Amino acid sequence: MTTPAIELENVSKVFGRFPAVDSLSFRVPRGVVFGLLGPNGAGKTTTIRMIMNITAADSGEIHVLGTPMTRETQNRIGYLPEERGLYRKMNVLDHLLFLAAIKEVSREDARKRIADWAEKLELKPWLKKKVDELSKGMQQKVQFIATVIHDPEILILDEPFSGLDPINTAIIKEYLSEFRKQGKTIVFSTHVLEQAEKLCDEICLMARSKKILEGPLRDLKRRFSRNLLHISVDAKPEEIAALPGVASAQPVNGGYLVALAPGAAQREFLRRAIDRHDLTGFSAKEPELEEIYLDAVRAAGIEETRPIE
Repeated sequence: MTTPAIELENVSKVFGRFPAVDSLSFRVPRGVVFGLLGPNGAGKTTTIRMIMNITAADSGEIHVLGTPMTRETQNRIGYLPEERGLYRKMNVLDHLLFLAAIKEVSREDARKRIADWAEKLELKPWLKKKVDELSKGMQQKVQFIATVIHDPEILILDEPFSGLDPINTAIIKEYLSEFRKQGKTIVFSTHVLEQAEKLCDEICLMARSKKILEGPLRDLKRRFSRNLLHISVDAKPEEIAALPGVASAQPVNGGYLVALAPGAAQREFLRRAIDRHDLTGFSAKEPELEEIYLDAVRAAGIEETRPIE
């Protein structure tokens, strides 16, 4: 069995009397996009800082690439912190060369890689500018290059799209997709569930410092399915509501979103619908990640009232 890229076992961290992370365990398989998700204050950033050995865990075990964190392991990770750490008075090129040297990239290789990424991210005209002359979005691009300059095996990104406009967000997402195709492992933290839903293979949902759910996103969607169907049919609302097994029917996009009663079989419902009406199409509606999160919070008995975007 392949060693996970990252593994946490009963990890906890307390600040004063406040439990920031409470007995957290999860495994990140190699080569996946893994989302560490939850509202602000759930414990995501503290978890990442413990993985990176910036903050020491009070208890539990953390292994990265099969071992506790070492300097050699750190050089195989690209880390983008939520609080960006650029030296504002350095020019961009010198700054990136300096950060590449810390990751033991030769100056010659660093120059080639910087030129390549500056071309991709349209940063070339800004390489001789000081960091504090750049917009927040441009600084984000510099930070992203610094994160990947040493060609890491694992990327750990804390709120990576914060401060980026939609165009640059799409560009970064495109490169993350390329990294995944190369077999790299990507772990990213966000409270924006819509972004995570489109990117993640697996997730860990956190609330109030605890894990409430973990697993492949596809499996979780099946597990939390509410037996919803979207059907395209020329019929009146009362006719759809009268079909056997229908709990509710809501007109949507020229058809109906049908919620079946508990125990009702989709196959039987569709057979009855086709017998009685001209059904031109149907599809199962998967639960959205926010719906899964709210269901999991309720099931865990956690009073989580903070909104997630």
